[in-house]
Amino acid sequence: MAIETIHKAGALKQTNKSHKHGKHASKRALDRVAKGKTNVKSATKRPNRELGREDRRRQANQIRKNKRQEAIALKRAIGGATTAPFLTCVIPLNGNVDPNSAFAIIESCDEEATVQKVSERVRYMNVPRFRQRFSFLCPETGHGRELSVLDSLKVCDSTILLLSATEAGGEDVIDRAGAKLLNMALSQGLPTPMVCLMDLESIAPKKRGQVKNDVQKAIASVLPDEKIMTLDSKTDGLNLLRRVGGQKRKILHNKANRPHLFGEKLEFVPEMGEECVGTLKVTGFLRGVPLSVNQLVHIPGLGDFQMSEIYAPEDPYKMRKNDEEMSSGEVKLLAKADPAKQTSLQKENIPDAMDAEQTWPTEEEIEASKSENKKKLIKRIPKGMSEYQAAWIPDIEEVVGEDDSDEDDDDEDDDEEGEDDYMSCASDSESKIGDKSDEEDEEEYDEVSVSDGPVSASKYDKDMDMEEERRSLAKLQAAKDDEIFPDEIDTPANIPAQERFRKYRGLESFRTSPWDVKENLPLDYARIYQFKSFDRTKRRIIKEAQEVDDGVMPGWYIEIHVKNVPQAAWNAHCSTGTGETLVLYGLLPHEHQMSVMNVCLKRTPNSTIPIKSKERLIVQCGFRRFIVNPIFSQHTNGDKHKYERFFRPGMTVVATFFAPIQFPPAPVVCFRENPDTSLGMVASGSVIHCNPDRVVLKRAVLSGHPFKIHRKSAVIRYMFFNPDDIEYFKPCKLRT
Repeated sequence: MAIETIHKAGALKQTNKSHKHGKHASKRALDRVAKGKTNVKSATKRPNRELGREDRRRQANQIRKNKRQEAIALKRAIGGATTAPFLTCVIPLNGNVDPNSAFAIIESCDEEATVQKVSERVRYMNVPRFRQRFSFLCPETGHGRELSVLDSLKVCDSTILLLSATEAGGEDVIDRAGAKLLNMALSQGLPTPMVCLMDLESIAPKKRGQVKNDVQKAIASVLPDEKIMTLDSKTDGLNLLRRVGGQKRKILHNKANRPHLFGEKLEFVPEMGEECVGTLKVTGFLRGVPLSVNQLVHIPGLGDFQMSEIYAPEDPYKMRKNDEEMSSGEVKLLAKADPAKQTSLQKENIPDAMDAEQTWPTEEEIEASKSENKKKLIKRIPKGMSEYQAAWIPDIEEVVGEDDSDEDDDDEDDDEEGEDDYMSCASDSESKIGDKSDEEDEEEYDEVSVSDGPVSASKYDKDMDMEEERRSLAKLQAAKDDEIFPDEIDTPANIPAQERFRKYRGLESFRTSPWDVKENLPLDYARIYQFKSFDRTKRRIIKEAQEVDDGVMPGWYIEIHVKNVPQAAWNAHCSTGTGETLVLYGLLPHEHQMSVMNVCLKRTPNSTIPIKSKERLIVQCGFRRFIVNPIFSQHTNGDKHKYERFFRPGMTVVATFFAPIQFPPAPVVCFRENPDTSLGMVASGSVIHCNPDRVVLKRAVLSGHPFKIHRKSAVIRYMFFNPDDIEYFKPCKLRT
């Protein structure tokens, strides 16, 4: 009988690997879970199919056709028989160049062309050969005329820069005044430039090529893409007109987004019952976008105003003679202002006295503060300045008792003085009125004479302002110390440090530590305006400005009646020698209201003197020009930005100041008044945004000398001089 055996499984057992499905459910499992249901998005989603060859070809043709139509419409928008003429600004870059000789060549280049002279500086020209109309503007250049030239360039479509071949031998192809003006124009935004070389026929034929190359090299450093044209014969003049009318123009969006008008005819009509105000009638061609009679207008040098009516006189520069014979000469009323729809001139918000959140002081407190300041403050004003003008200039040094030149005390005074003295804004119209009142005062009128010969050594220091020289030297030394030891401040020994730095707080990390933007706001913040979303509002307003239905269309020859213009402001404007013409801008909504503007600035290469924060500057922001005392901060990302005490050469900073709202893009040019009353450009840049919530923090670093150093501790001398200060500043971290 055989032995029965039983098989028992061993300890080792084969286990097959499972399928690696990528840690996700399969399609079959997902369908099993869904049970036939479909997602709403996937059910309504369009199939993203790729276009075929024919569809792609048709789409490319449509895009190309639309771009061509846009370019043709842009080219036909000006210069035609029923549109505004080409407005060209003629600027000589050398004092020896006569623009009248250039006008003589241009006007005689075509026998059929008709020329009409409005004034010595403005003339119109109709060329039937091109079926185009041209207008030429030649502003007066020279010392003190830079701002008027910049105002003229803001509304022009193109620019003709005149040079002389007789000056090409040396370095004076572009003289000093011309180079200064050209740098300002480039910083502001130069309309489409054309460089014309005159007097080349007076050069020997063998040297003309070399002279032309020398001028081309001089221009290439400033305008590298421009090729010079000659302007000596009628053919040259015809080629210049052909280029003005047919070239591709550079679009300046700050000008294209707003209605603007070059006023060639001006008339001021005083009101019957009032002598101090009147109505200003401005006549010219409207450009840019449509203009509504209910919106506000801005005139550089005068201010913001409302319009009463807009009329349409007959166009005196018509192309065809038949149109002139059929014209009736009547002046049509295009639009009349509606008081219910007209924009208000209110610039500042009125704080609610009954609102508990407002910290606006009462009138009694303001009067008490003024009377107290009158007793304690001694104001140093420049020679030749009236008391009224000194009261409105925010950078006048205020001294309590004796003067103290300690740097730390100056920094403390900057902290303790009210914000009303800084970041202020005064329009150029106010400054002009103040200058006029000073000129009428014979006792405080200062004459400046220029001597013909060299000044002797004995009289060299006679008229020098030594106090101004000492202040300039002290500012240079302070700027150098701030560059070597940034934000380091010596602890005062005579007063407690916790009292000296009572407005400061210890910040663990400048980047990550929180900061409440609504905490301890200045009193002026109750009077300004703020946007919930500045970028979205800007896009909406610019889009709506181009779609105005009931406005006056660009290209029309119109007469605008600006009401309530002060007689004193108009007289001051006429006294400057620019009363024959002016520039008028239509303001977008909210652009007359005050807020906090932040602009990015970069120092110009020719400016080498450091600018202290809160120093008085003349700022041209877009179409506005005003006097401010800005504060500077670093141009960095984040929610907190470090305060810069000095704006040194080569730096890029953000300047913050109170000013009327202006939507970007808008160029910014900063000037500083020189001792000879001329203006020097010190910085240029552009508008970033209008944001009162931008936090600017002044940083103070307290330093000391290490006395004993242990493994886990150290003894520091000369950081504090009071045991209470040591206990007070213990929570702040120490760094080596």
